[in-house]
Amino acid sequence: MISTIDYHTGGEPFRVVTGGVPDIPGRSVLDRRTNARAAADHVRRLLCHEPRGHADMYGCFLVPPDDPGAHLGALFWHKDGYSTACGHGTIALGVHAVREGLVEAPADGDTDVVIDVPSGRVTARVRTEAGRVTSVTFRNVPSYVIARGVPANGVTADVAYGGAIYATVPASALGLSVTPGDLPALIAHGRRIKAALSDHPASRHPDDERLSGIYGVIFYDELDGHRHQRNVTVFADGEVDRSPCGSGTAARLALLADEHKEPFTLIHDSVVGSRFTARVAGRAGRGIVPEIEGMAYRTGRHVFELDPDDPIGTGFVLR
Repeated sequence: MISTIDYHTGGEPFRVVTGGVPDIPGRSVLDRRTNARAAADHVRRLLCHEPRGHADMYGCFLVPPDDPGAHLGALFWHKDGYSTACGHGTIALGVHAVREGLVEAPADGDTDVVIDVPSGRVTARVRTEAGRVTSVTFRNVPSYVIARGVPANGVTADVAYGGAIYATVPASALGLSVTPGDLPALIAHGRRIKAALSDHPASRHPDDERLSGIYGVIFYDELDGHRHQRNVTVFADGEVDRSPCGSGTAARLALLADEHKEPFTLIHDSVVGSRFTARVAGRAGRGIVPEIEGMAYRTGRHVFELDPDDPIGTGFVLR
């Protein structure tokens, strides 16, 4: 019996597993990510694959934090495995922690929910008004530019880190735009661009090989220069983020802040019309400290099970 509480952030699902997961060993959340396949991958497949999930499902296992300085630890997962970061999930976890009473919060004011994730320690600042959660601002790990103008399958991509490594390409470079109608073509290009960059030095994390690899390809339209953009992130193996992508927004902000030194707010829209707003909260190390504001909403509570006689087992995906 596997229990979950489900949310969506900007239209992107986030399934928080609250019970039924075996212990995942490790001294840190990053260690636990390495060990998750051996310890709990059958649960990921059960909850993420059809018929209980779908090819674009997303969620997390709650695990102990690295030390008492954080409230929670989280292992993020999707249909193909485990990611190093998840901004929309961090926003959802902030809402979850306050609404479920995991972190005490006032009826009016801000509450910091500190979460250890594989890429480091992040904070979800949860705003409440009259006892209702109204918004979450998530402060990410330091984010920075890795490379610019990298050739990839007939286009050039800028590569940046926002807790995961992203390649970014203007959709217009492919004669496309970030619209639902162009989504099949963008998915196909995303897969090809990611494959083309798989062995490029820009796909390697400079400090920890466990964080290496192009996680996603971000296609964007400029709606008002660098201040207002629309994007879609194609991540893992052709999976599509319905939200503006939190860690992807951090990567985009790092690139834009590198080009435009004056303070600005990035309005970042998604392919389904949802919105994050992002700003540079400070500078650290190679780049910036991003803050990204959004909101998550609970969609249901579930108890899943696997009938031992079910020939489908832990499920399947069709793409």
